[in-house]
Amino acid sequence: MKKLVVLSGAGMSAESGISTFRDTGGLWEKYPIEDVATPDGFFKNPDLVLRFYNDRRKQLMSVKPNKGHELVAELEKDFDVTVITQNVDNLHERAGSKHIIHLHGELTKACSSRNPNDSRYIKELIPEEYEIKVGDKAGDGSQLRPYIVWFGEAVPRIETAVQFVKQADILVIIGTSLNVYPAAGLLNYAPDHAEIYLIDPHEVQVSSSKTIEVIRKGASEGMAELLARFRK
Repeated sequence: MKKLVVLSGAGMSAESGISTFRDTGGLWEKYPIEDVATPDGFFKNPDLVLRFYNDRRKQLMSVKPNKGHELVAELEKDFDVTVITQNVDNLHERAGSKHIIHLHGELTKACSSRNPNDSRYIKELIPEEYEIKVGDKAGDGSQLRPYIVWFGEAVPRIETAVQFVKQADILVIIGTSLNVYPAAGLLNYAPDHAEIYLIDPHEVQVSSSKTIEVIRKGASEGMAELLARFRK
């Protein structure tokens, strides 16, 4: 069975109604990055940061996976699929994808603020207890924080992602500007024989010598077209 790797970004979840960060009207226009997405911002104003991510979790509960997510899950009928996502939502999981690498963390999890990647203190938040408040403690006694990779922090799962891309027969890139590193660099690890597809309704500037087939459509339409091609 061929190995297929999906690299998904914000455009994957935009059709579900998840607010993107970088687009016009996106979250970064309303909240400065340094206030809500850096360790320093959390240190200065933990209450603001916790409320920001509590709001993101509430929004996540009100949306559903879109057709694009469902079609990515459907690829598993024909391929050995690994999804590498820059998104922190759980829509790939909810659509039925089985093997997902979250590069930038997971919104539905909380962790220690002393050592965010210590697996002993990472916990899944159940929907009834989706809020993290100042004073909520991790198992090591530190303040609980969102299990999110903030700007300035290492991306702990990038090496794992690299290994899967290196083995890919097919790489499908969906809804990412390929501007955010180290995730954007994953394309360079695809083997020479790999087929590479890029699904995005916008023009994406790709600095790579690799041959890339572009499908200028949104996630759902683009995935439907790709699946039809695969099944011809």
